[in-house]
Amino acid sequence: MDIKFRKAEVADAELLIEIYNAAFYSDYLKYGECPAYGRTREMMEQSIIDYPKHLIIFDGKPVGSVSCKKIDDGTYKVGCLCVIPEFQGKGIGTAAMEFAKAYYKDWKRFTLVTPVDKSENVRFYTEKCGFAIQSVEMDGNVKVYRFILER
Repeated sequence: MDIKFRKAEVADAELLIEIYNAAFYSDYLKYGECPAYGRTREMMEQSIIDYPKHLIIFDGKPVGSVSCKKIDDGTYKVGCLCVIPEFQGKGIGTAAMEFAKAYYKDWKRFTLVTPVDKSENVRFYTEKCGFAIQSVEMDGNVKVYRFILER
């Protein structure tokens, strides 16, 4: 299993749209909305600028993305960590979070949100990545957990 990471460039917008749409299609169907699904090229280009992204390359194929934004001194918001469905369950997401912790050397805290009813995500972030649930919030019409990981 060969997992590599490459910083995304604005020229990767179409590729990232394909990855995001594959990864978040089920959320869009389930909730009727998903901010990561159905982005235009312009929206993704701006997102690459606002939330620096790394492509996840598995055995030479782009299969996901991890993006983080520095919120303040040592605090990073994970904007997205996604792996297209046929590659999930292979340790790729866990490797991506380990990559983020190594890449952002000054991190003291990571935070992110995921829907409360997505038990596989809740289990992934708490059991595989060591996050704790900090609060419950609403994001549009979706109830989400805010997770926190501290050093």
